[in-house]
Amino acid sequence: MQIQDLPYADPGVPDARSGPRFLWWLFRNQLGGQAKSLAWGLLHFLSVASLPFAVGIAVQAVVDRSGGRLALAGGLLALCCVGLALGGVLLHRAAVTNWITAAARVQQLLARKTARLGAALTRQVAAGEVVAVSTGDVEKIGWFVEALSRFTAGAVTIVVLCVGLVVYQPALGVVVAVGVPVLALAVLPLLPRATKRADFQREKAGKATELASDTVAGLRVLRGIGGEELFLDRYRSASQEVRRAAVRNASMWSLISAVQVLLPGLLLIAVVWRGVHLAREGRIDVGELVTAYSTVMLMTYPLRNFEEIAMAYSFSRPSARRAARVLSLERNGDIDGSRAADLPSGDLYDPATGLLVPAGRFTAVVCGDPDAAGVLAERLGGHPTEESPSVHLGGVPLDELPLDSARTAVLVQDKDPVLLSGTLRELLDVPASGAVGADAALAAAQCGDVLESLMQGSLAAEDPLDARITERGRSLSGGQRQRLALARSLVTDPEVLVLDEPTSAVDSHTEARIATGVRELRAGRTTVVFTSSPLLLDHADGVVLVHEGKVAAVGVHRELVHSERRYRAVVTRETDEEAGRGAAPADVPAPEPAAPGLAAIDELTEAELTELEEIEETA
Repeated sequence: MQIQDLPYADPGVPDARSGPRFLWWLFRNQLGGQAKSLAWGLLHFLSVASLPFAVGIAVQAVVDRSGGRLALAGGLLALCCVGLALGGVLLHRAAVTNWITAAARVQQLLARKTARLGAALTRQVAAGEVVAVSTGDVEKIGWFVEALSRFTAGAVTIVVLCVGLVVYQPALGVVVAVGVPVLALAVLPLLPRATKRADFQREKAGKATELASDTVAGLRVLRGIGGEELFLDRYRSASQEVRRAAVRNASMWSLISAVQVLLPGLLLIAVVWRGVHLAREGRIDVGELVTAYSTVMLMTYPLRNFEEIAMAYSFSRPSARRAARVLSLERNGDIDGSRAADLPSGDLYDPATGLLVPAGRFTAVVCGDPDAAGVLAERLGGHPTEESPSVHLGGVPLDELPLDSARTAVLVQDKDPVLLSGTLRELLDVPASGAVGADAALAAAQCGDVLESLMQGSLAAEDPLDARITERGRSLSGGQRQRLALARSLVTDPEVLVLDEPTSAVDSHTEARIATGVRELRAGRTTVVFTSSPLLLDHADGVVLVHEGKVAAVGVHRELVHSERRYRAVVTRETDEEAGRGAAPADVPAPEPAAPGLAAIDELTEAELTELEEIEETA
């Protein structure tokens, strides 16, 4: 795999049982690149290791006044330099390729997992942790995969050097052969503590990233309630904890680096001391002494890879563990599906609550608990919980369908939809049936003023669809973001569309028009709206009240608001005291809702709403 071949057609199925297993899986899937990096690494390091032998031959040739051997030494030096340069360049190229391709594989796996889990992801793991894994952790995992082949090349080179010295000059070679393993293993007692400190730093950094992500996401709200400084102080405190952990971690690695410098120096002193005595006794030549000295001096170069691989593993292990934890997450139910991909049609039924949504109708669902409404909406989209069975569409359980088919059949828009940065055209460029155009969807969602706002912010755009949307639509109001998200959902035109509080941030006049537009545009399609707004409820073909996890009442808004006390309490926002005073026997008609303002709006016609809006604008 080369960089220009990215992305992978299929990144594979990772072994996410643990961090080390995940790293080993990545290595096995890059054997070709690792072998190439190892080959060029051996050429590079062996060329470096051969330099002392060529220098020793040259020195001895000068002492012996041998021109032939001096020319041979010059040729060997030139050959070593060519191998060193060629191997170094191609080793770096192969190593960087391994790094980038490994990081790209992990990013593709994370993106695929995110797309597969959808909204279920953030219920199982914090969004900030996903961000940390897909950025800093991916880089550290790639670093270890890249360093592994260079470490292997350095280890093989050191073995070759030790064997070569023992054969070339046994008296000095034995000293080196005994001393080098001590150098390589001397840092092992320090690694557990260094690894622990690296894990602690990564944990602190992950929490700081999560806090920063949450703070940025809720900055508008924090400013509104005056809590901006409070959260900034929390982030400052978290960042200082990260700094202190990083300093402690760096101090340990500086100690390891010092050991890696000190011990080779001591070995070099021992070799020189032993070599001088052997030379004075006449047991070795000057050239042999120079060769042994140069070999030990240059041996520190491949030995650095021992420190690097230890550091890379210490940093990548917690990163790999975090990545494996995210990649091991699963949806409740059968991910791949056990049925054919044929899209079912028919009524939507939830066995847990008894909710039945007739096919082709506009149904509103009222829940007293907004959190319960969100859970039910997600379950209708094919995300069952462990305690609740899957919903059925046309008698077919959604979790038995392939994921792509289930998502084509049912689309859920949650109460906090996300708008990605880009143009409006890109926002609306989603998988769709083709039956609903962008203009019709924008009109039904009442996005006229949103288009004007976007055009004012993008002076270079001539077409509203080419206007730019900032990250997460932060330049727009909450109601404008809701309407654009609704338009995107309407363009998709799924068999079943589930909307969770789609107009909670929209004024009442616009909300009434949206209700009319959505009803007309979705005629003949199944639409489920979770809401307590009388304006939306009055436009629904049927209304279902879900109370304490079960269907409590079914009817239309104008009937239920008079006959069902629990329904009226949710829709009109009655307090418990007001609901108690207004309670009536089942056979006696209940009084009008306690909130006359809402009831009055409920009775307005479209013409009266338009007249009220014109009076407001004039005022």
